[in-house]
Amino acid sequence: MKREMVIQNTGKTKITAILLSMLMLALTACGGETAPAKTENVSETQVEQPAETETTETEAPDTETESEVSAVDTESQLPTTDPSGASILIPEKVDSAVALAPSICETMAALGVADKLVGYDLQSVGLAGLPEDVPTFDTVNPDIEQLTALAPDMLLVSNLSLYDQEAPYQPLIDAGVCVICVPTSDSVEDVRGDIRFLAAALGVPEEGERVVAEMDGKLAELSEAVSDIPEGERKSVYFEISPAPYLYSSGSGTYLHELIELAGGKNVLADQSGWISVEGETVAAANPDVIFTNVNYTDAPVEEILGREGWAGVSAVMNKEVYYIDNMASSLPDQNIVIAVEQMAQALYPECFGVE
Repeated sequence: MKREMVIQNTGKTKITAILLSMLMLALTACGGETAPAKTENVSETQVEQPAETETTETEAPDTETESEVSAVDTESQLPTTDPSGASILIPEKVDSAVALAPSICETMAALGVADKLVGYDLQSVGLAGLPEDVPTFDTVNPDIEQLTALAPDMLLVSNLSLYDQEAPYQPLIDAGVCVICVPTSDSVEDVRGDIRFLAAALGVPEEGERVVAEMDGKLAELSEAVSDIPEGERKSVYFEISPAPYLYSSGSGTYLHELIELAGGKNVLADQSGWISVEGETVAAANPDVIFTNVNYTDAPVEEILGREGWAGVSAVMNKEVYYIDNMASSLPDQNIVIAVEQMAQALYPECFGVE
């Protein structure tokens, strides 16, 4: 699987630092806002059950009533809450949307609905499949007036876009925009759920199933490739997402921890949970066989780790088993996590992939 890399300019190369800030916010919901859709797009006849029609057993069914039931059934398939738990009312038809998270933008592209985007976040500029020449926004502090002026049918945000403000998108909600929050996934299963949710919300549920099936197929293929590695011979891994002097990584209960395990590795921080700051001495004492880093906003992150003070005796450093893993694939919880798993699996067990 190939996609364009977007780590060329300074703004985009700092995406790890930005995402790290998001994780440290540790928001578990997106404000619990109720985001009504534009009222003119959803008529009362589409949300009310049709009146019962008296018929006899031999009477032919009323065609108009059947059509109304079909409309209700179709409408009922739309989600009524977003992944943050907030109540939402999705328009009958979504023609325009703004997305303020790269993971959401990548998923929309995979679903084939990126053409609906009339604006997106600065970190998504350059991602494959997105329209060009549309307004872009600061992810953490977007211009609310400009967003309101765009009048999209739907605004899709992550918990990062809420920052520490209370109900920052109330002006858009008041204007009839359906505001949806998709918090950072905690697990691969959450990633599947988010893909399916976005597909349903954007009217392409079958595409959501296709994207999930393709992702799961690739994950199964990679897991199968390393399945013959005995448990006792599986390599221990430290995955660094922020370098010295402020080391940051992940323990259990995160999708990154799951990706390490899917690749056949054992997370040396599995006894801790969530996204965590780490002491250098802790990593050195854990003595990982392999070190991964997705840091892309400093020069030569692999070389920095190999020369890091106090780590000369770490097995991964001594054996030069330190590897860079695609930043976007390992930082964004969407279908492209398969890229990160593949890179990790090939670095851990090259013999399983015919790599010398």
